[in-house]
Amino acid sequence: MAAKTTKKKRGMSDEHKAALAEGREQGRAVRVYLEALEAHKPKRGRKRTPESIKKRLTAIANELHAADPMTRLLMTQEQVDLDNELTQMDSGVDLTELEAEFIDSAAGYSDRKGITYDTWRKMGIAPATLKAAGIRR
Repeated sequence: MAAKTTKKKRGMSDEHKAALAEGREQGRAVRVYLEALEAHKPKRGRKRTPESIKKRLTAIANELHAADPMTRLLMTQEQVDLDNELTQMDSGVDLTELEAEFIDSAAGYSDRKGITYDTWRKMGIAPATLKAAGIRR
């Protein structure tokens, strides 16, 4: 019978744990900033204001009772969409704080993942933000 060999269990060093935590934090900051930019990307056409949304909601409320069932269905959905858009405008996301976290994390993240200046630009990151983050062409 062969003698049992036991493998020595090795744990991660504190440096390795810190590097993993830093990588997770950098990735989180980059992801959150990119998601916020995507969600608040300017849309084509005339910008809606809270006043124009409220005006349209009033018009819908006035027309809704006289509309046929199919039109009432579509107008009710438009009402829900406009209410959601108005709520989103009121809550607003503070991109400055997210941008600051991105600036702190982006250079290290770029180096580790091999992401170039041009790639960041294609993702919609402003040149001034990249400069502040220390990412050069």
